[in-house]
Amino acid sequence: MVLVLVIGDMHMPYRKASLPPKFKKLLVPGKIQHILCTGNLCLRETHDYLKNIASDVHIVRGDFDSNTNYPEQKVVTVGQFKIGLIHGHQVIPWGDHDAIATIRRQLDVDVMISGHTHKLEAYEKDGKFYINPGSVTGAYSAIERDPVPAFYSNGHSVEFLGYLRL
Repeated sequence: MVLVLVIGDMHMPYRKASLPPKFKKLLVPGKIQHILCTGNLCLRETHDYLKNIASDVHIVRGDFDSNTNYPEQKVVTVGQFKIGLIHGHQVIPWGDHDAIATIRRQLDVDVMISGHTHKLEAYEKDGKFYINPGSVTGAYSAIERDPVPAFYSNGHSVEFLGYLRL
């Protein structure tokens, strides 16, 4: 099985100092093959940490990222799936399912990943799959004042994780 980690909205160290210990324990080098990140890493050290976990790391620019080299959107192929990746600040209104579906159609992808709301969400619409990994650190946002730390993976069973089988 190919392990894919979908993660984002870390906001380290500005809104949260570090990853929750129970997540950090799961994120060991060599276990995960792909990381898809919705941005808001904030610091280069966070990017380097993700690259230490998996060699295939894809990151899009969040509205708090200092690295302007990250793209606004990206299409990645993992197995037989074409996956679209955006941060989500460009979706108006934020988190709107119809607006995200419009971007998914424009990118012509099977799976659409977006963040920004800091709320873990996974759903199917019109035969396509949508994921919002939430905030891995539980950082607050304008939308979600007290989010539960979360990420999305196809290989771990923690009470608030979902699955995407590849």
